[in-house]
Amino acid sequence: MIKRIPLSALQVGMYIADLNNDWIPHNTQRRRGIVRSEDTLAKIHKLGVTHLYIDTEKGKDSSEGEPVEEVDRSNETLLQKAGELPPAGNPRTDRDAEIPVAIRIHQEAQDLVGTLLQDVKLGKAIDLTPIHELADNLQGSVFRNQNAMACLGRIRDKDNYLLQHSVNLSVLMSIFGKSMGHSDDVLHQTVVGALLHDIGKVLTPDDILHKPGRLTPEEFEVMKLHALHSHQILASTEGIGELTIITAAQHHERMDGSGYPVGLKGDAISIYGRMVAIADVYDAITSNRVYHKGMTPTQGLKKLLEWSGDHLDPKLVRLFIRCIGIYPVGSLVLLESGRLGVVVAGNEEDQRLPVLRVIYHTRFRMPIPVETLDLAKPGVQDRIKHAVDPETYKLNIAPFLS
Repeated sequence: MIKRIPLSALQVGMYIADLNNDWIPHNTQRRRGIVRSEDTLAKIHKLGVTHLYIDTEKGKDSSEGEPVEEVDRSNETLLQKAGELPPAGNPRTDRDAEIPVAIRIHQEAQDLVGTLLQDVKLGKAIDLTPIHELADNLQGSVFRNQNAMACLGRIRDKDNYLLQHSVNLSVLMSIFGKSMGHSDDVLHQTVVGALLHDIGKVLTPDDILHKPGRLTPEEFEVMKLHALHSHQILASTEGIGELTIITAAQHHERMDGSGYPVGLKGDAISIYGRMVAIADVYDAITSNRVYHKGMTPTQGLKKLLEWSGDHLDPKLVRLFIRCIGIYPVGSLVLLESGRLGVVVAGNEEDQRLPVLRVIYHTRFRMPIPVETLDLAKPGVQDRIKHAVDPETYKLNIAPFLS
C-alpha cells in the first residue's frame, strides 16, 4: 500500500515511493528506494520535504500514514471547492479567430527568447525593445481570448523545454495577473520577468544544464545558482523594471523558506514572486522532460493544493485555479456518457462547465466524429466525471487544440 507520511515519521527500512518534491523543478534526485541509513535520512531532511509517500509492501509501515487514495480524495475535494469560485473575465474575441494570431506570437516568443539567451551567452547587451513589444503582443492576445494561448501551452516538445517553459510561464503570468486585476504596467513587467526568468541559465555549465540523468547534490547546487544569476543579469540591464527583476529572482522562493536563492519566507516574498512560483511549478510538473513525465493539468492542480501552505501561497493557489479552471485548457476529461473530450475553452459563468472537443468513446474503445460540446448550453445533459491521462487511451490530443 502507498501511504503519505510526515517527514518526521520516516525511518530507516522504509521504502520511499515518491519524495513528493516536484515543487523543486530542477531536482532530479532519485525519488524511490529503500532508506538504508541515518545518513540518507539526514540528506532527505535537508530537501525541504514535509510529507512523502512510502510503499508498505516494500518496506516498513507507519502508524502515521495516510493511504494515497484518501490523499487524492482530499485533494479532489479541495479542487472542487476551488471550482466553486466564478471564472475571472470574459473573452473579447472568438477562440478560433485568435488561434492564428496566438500561434504567430507564441513562435516569435520562442525564437526571441532563444536568440536572447544566445546573445547573453556571447556577452552581448540585452536589447529590450523587441522584448517589450513581444510582451505587449502576448498580453493583447491573452486579453482578447486567453484560451488560444493556453491551448498552445499544452502542445509540448520535451527537447525544447527551456524555451517553451519561458513562453508558457509568461502566458500563465499574464492570465494570472489579468484575473487579479493588475494594472497594464504591472502586467507588462511581470510578463517580461517570466519571459526572462531563466536567463541566468546561460551561466550554468552545459553538462549540468542538459544532463539527462540525475544531478548529484553538488551539481544541483550549481543549477540553483541560475536564479541568482538571473537577478544579477537583469539588475545590471538598463531599462529593466523593478518588478521584472523581482519576478525573475523569486520564482524559486518558497513560503517555508526552503527555496532559493535567498531562502525568503512568507510575506518576505513579494506577491509577484509568490505568483510566479505557483505558475512555474505548475508548468514544470505538467511538462514532459527528458527525466520527467508530465502530470495531467488536473493532477498538477491537485499537487499545487497539496503543497499549499508549506511551499506555495494557499490563497494565491486557489486564485490561480480560478483563472485557469479546475479542468484547464488541454485537459482530457471523461464524460458521464463514456465519451472523452479535450477542453478547448473555459466557461464564462462556471469553470466546471468548459467547452470540449469530444473525440473518443471509451465503451467502444474507438475514435468518434469530432464534436464541439459546450457543457453550459441549455439542454446539454452530459457532465464531466473526472480528468484522465491521454496515455491511458493512447491518444494524442495536440491536433485538437489548435
